[in-house]
Amino acid sequence: MNKIKRPVIISIACIIGYIWIMFSFLGAFAPEIKRTGAFMPALLGTIVAFQFISFIGIWHMKKWGVEMFIISFFAKISFFFLLDKIDTGLYIGIALSMLMIIPYLLFYKRMDRNL
Repeated sequence: MNKIKRPVIISIACIIGYIWIMFSFLGAFAPEIKRTGAFMPALLGTIVAFQFISFIGIWHMKKWGVEMFIISFFAKISFFFLLDKIDTGLYIGIALSMLMIIPYLLFYKRMDRNL
């Protein structure tokens, strides 16, 4: 089995992503999320967990990591739009995610399909 060498830009994006996920996970316990409903913190926590898992897949150069990141990106945006929690932080998160998706898609062909 051939090990795929991870490009430096993917490593940097994943490290930024890991740090970003730690702050996002704390946001799942924010009072404004708790006030929206009983299951909303759990739903947001699940979306953030999927993002974390996707970064692990991307770190190991797996295609499913990129696919899971894109799905969780749209799920998180949909979550905040449905709750009408649109603010500057959401726009910063969208911009950061879009910047991270670009290198992931550039190296998508080099990534491994297998688990």
